[in-house]
Amino acid sequence: MERGKALANRLKEVLLDGQWIANTNYKVQIENVNLKEATQKIGSLNSIAALTYHINYYLEGLLHVFKGGKLEIRDKYSFDMSPIVSEKDWTNLVEAFLFNAKLFVIEVSKMSDSKLDEPFVDEKYGTYQRNIEGVIEHSYYHLGQISLIKKMIS
Repeated sequence: MERGKALANRLKEVLLDGQWIANTNYKVQIENVNLKEATQKIGSLNSIAALTYHINYYLEGLLHVFKGGKLEIRDKYSFDMSPIVSEKDWTNLVEAFLFNAKLFVIEVSKMSDSKLDEPFVDEKYGTYQRNIEGVIEHSYYHLGQISLIKKMIS
């Protein structure tokens, strides 16, 4: 299997339909959350909505680069979410996340081994493969937080 397809399968596992590593995925965790649950804060923890926004921020930013754009995202802005005040706001965020997750998986699945070995924007960021693997690891980290927050609020 080409590395792009293997990476895409790992992304699909954490974002959309897997159960192997965490026994869940983002889609399962966020689709059945209502506005109150999504925005509920527990102490200094981020809300489910904020974590969903955070991962989507990176998916959108990297997709922009995959399509030939510049790297415009910055870590310091990755939690700068507009207020989620209605069910529609939350639904829109979930839909945007799922759309970008599917598109991200598709784009990665099409990447050749040589593309995966290329520097990502600048050599200081490593290769495309390193950055995609970073998305997978980062996504699992926050998926664990979402799972725990859901248990804490239920």
